[in-house]
Amino acid sequence: MSRSTRCLFASILQRRPWRLLLLGGSLVYGRCSSRTYLTCDSSNGKEVRPSIGQQTSRANVRFRTDTEESAGVRTVKEIETTASDLGSDLFGIHVNNRAWALFSQKLHDAHHILKGIKWSELGDRIGDAVLPDWAADLPAYLAKLQSELNMFPGGLAEEIWLEAQDPDLNPEITRKAEVRIGNDLCAEERQFRKRRKMYIAKALARYLGVPEDKMDPEDVPTIAMCGSGGGLRALVAGASSFHSAQEVGLFDCVTYTAGVSGSCWLQALYYSSLGEQKYSTVLNHLKSRIGTHIAYPPSALGLLTTAPTNKFLLSGLVEKLKGNSGTAFGPVDVYGILLASRLLVPRGELALDDRNLKISNQQLYVASGAQPLPIYTAVRHEIPTDEKSSKKDSTKQALPKEAMEAKEEAWFQWFEFTPYELWSEEIEAGIPSWSVGRRFSQGVSVPQDNGVNSPELRIPILLGIWGSAFCATLSHYYKEIQPVVKGLAGFGGIDDLLEEQDDELVKIHPIKPAAIPNYVQGLKDQVAPTAAKSMFKSDQLQLADAGMSNNLPIYPLLRPGRDVDVLIVFDSSADIKKSNWLSVVDGYAKQRGIKSWPLGAGWPKESLPEHPLTETLDATKATRPKQAADTTPNAQEALPNSASDKADGDLDYCNVWVGTTLVRSSETEPPPSKRVSSDTILKALEPEAGIAVVYFPLLPNPKVAGVDPDKSDFMSTWNFIYGPEDIEKVVRLARTNFQEGEDQVKDIVKAAYERKKARRLEQERRFGMGRWERYFEESGDHFR
Repeated sequence: MSRSTRCLFASILQRRPWRLLLLGGSLVYGRCSSRTYLTCDSSNGKEVRPSIGQQTSRANVRFRTDTEESAGVRTVKEIETTASDLGSDLFGIHVNNRAWALFSQKLHDAHHILKGIKWSELGDRIGDAVLPDWAADLPAYLAKLQSELNMFPGGLAEEIWLEAQDPDLNPEITRKAEVRIGNDLCAEERQFRKRRKMYIAKALARYLGVPEDKMDPEDVPTIAMCGSGGGLRALVAGASSFHSAQEVGLFDCVTYTAGVSGSCWLQALYYSSLGEQKYSTVLNHLKSRIGTHIAYPPSALGLLTTAPTNKFLLSGLVEKLKGNSGTAFGPVDVYGILLASRLLVPRGELALDDRNLKISNQQLYVASGAQPLPIYTAVRHEIPTDEKSSKKDSTKQALPKEAMEAKEEAWFQWFEFTPYELWSEEIEAGIPSWSVGRRFSQGVSVPQDNGVNSPELRIPILLGIWGSAFCATLSHYYKEIQPVVKGLAGFGGIDDLLEEQDDELVKIHPIKPAAIPNYVQGLKDQVAPTAAKSMFKSDQLQLADAGMSNNLPIYPLLRPGRDVDVLIVFDSSADIKKSNWLSVVDGYAKQRGIKSWPLGAGWPKESLPEHPLTETLDATKATRPKQAADTTPNAQEALPNSASDKADGDLDYCNVWVGTTLVRSSETEPPPSKRVSSDTILKALEPEAGIAVVYFPLLPNPKVAGVDPDKSDFMSTWNFIYGPEDIEKVVRLARTNFQEGEDQVKDIVKAAYERKKARRLEQERRFGMGRWERYFEESGDHFR
């Protein structure tokens, strides 16, 4: 704002009526398209006084707008800014909270920059070669967006904020939330498991061809189905794979689904009115929506500045920034809103359903047990401070070597979101899903300054967090381009140098992850000792794409109490063989003592690593935070190979490994699990059989021409345009690959069922307790 304009306001504010009005915390204000005006009543000709109109609290100071002069009202000065841009010092009051003020300033700056470009003076050659036709419309789009997000009466932002405090629209704001400390499943999930088992008993009977009256719910194996990260490739391929499983009746037998990145987007669609809990419907929706890039300005800005989609998409952002002054606005928030504009807006862009915006609303589909429970994942990157130079720290010098390494290494904490709870294994604490987004202190939620609780953080913001692969570390970024660098003459030395600095590169995020309020504030001495100490120093938790740690969401499915018997994995990762994410789980299983996991599952190694890290497996026996997540960027390369790997050959479209529950008496490492073939399927029937892993990698198939995940450009993780033909190619490939292993999957499921049935019958024989006696034992005999 110019110096003369500031002097004008300073002069006006010296007049007593203005000062009284401001001291009372109110000021007349209004709105008009994208400009605001200060209007004054000059009827007495002596003193400047504001016109009487709607008043607001000092937190929402704005200026009255009049598009036309009327009797007794004249325009004193036109202002092209908001009160937050004037600064609180001018008025002597707080205009708004810090987060909202910073966001408003960024939006204003962007509009100012674009408006300053003289589009008409750009040469035709430059305009035709560089600038598309819609570029000149950007200032108008941004001006309209800025107008809608000003807190004027009747404006979009004010409407959103008022509704955020309406308990009829957001009933969760009337409830106090508490942190649940413990590693057991929450009560709602335990109840879900009981109800889901009753549904599955009927579905499993149909799937296996067993008479329904012969199917005992106790014999139902717990089946989990998960999809990998990989952007739209994982979203489309996962939808096809899950649809294939749904068509043959397998999906109806599943207790849990889980996702990373693009597979999280898939779950958000399936458990919405858009997906209708049919993957065929999800695929049809995708064909109508992802043929346009998520960041194509005319489409994205059109949705953000036009009713009703503007309110639908921007509500989560306004609530986040207005509800928590300590939060920040960044690229991940923009990314999430852009994703929502493509994925959560239906064809025709009018039939919007606000219930699709909250993860807790997905309880509608799972509470009765009619659908599997979805698990969404994100990670927090723990980056310890560098204390190597502290030679005087005698305590540090006295620490054992492993503890010293733990202080210096970066690792990832996993967080899982379900319709019931946000929870982390490393801290063994969680909160109800409907309370995500509000502040906590000492284990209890803290209301906003106005005494009202914040509404639940909306899914558009979460879509960005779940899929924020671009927030990766410099180490991850370099690994993306490392093959190119190695192939350039004279760059071998640079590659060696960067490899030596990998421990430092893994600590740097060029793009900052998004954050949610830290719910373990003040609970340092109550949560699990594996919790990173640094997380208690911040009021925010920075969360990002879990694919930075493992591109397969297997860790949450191995959580005690979920008791998964069969794990079906659809892997659409890039560089699927090199990454070998399935093998990374070995270290996690060893550290957690999960003896039923099939060690050695994953892609066979063709050769030993250049620098074998044999100590890695030994260290997994220690209780170090580093191994608690098993998340070094090179973790998958650190696992040793065995001669049996080479003999096992390359992997196929469907691969099965079966673990064992036997306790080894020897301290030596157990041999890697062998893949189970159709001839050795009886291994899954053995009483000591452990978790059966069924792995479907997205491989090229000669039966589907014209599509190769490694060579087809449109299947890149960073491609955000899939036309109907592209979608159909990926759908055919995923479906064909599933059909290659369909019979093998059914054999494994049947074996798991028969094993549990045999175990039940043996217990009934030994203890003399039949099906109905067991029911009355658990539920009580109401006839007594």
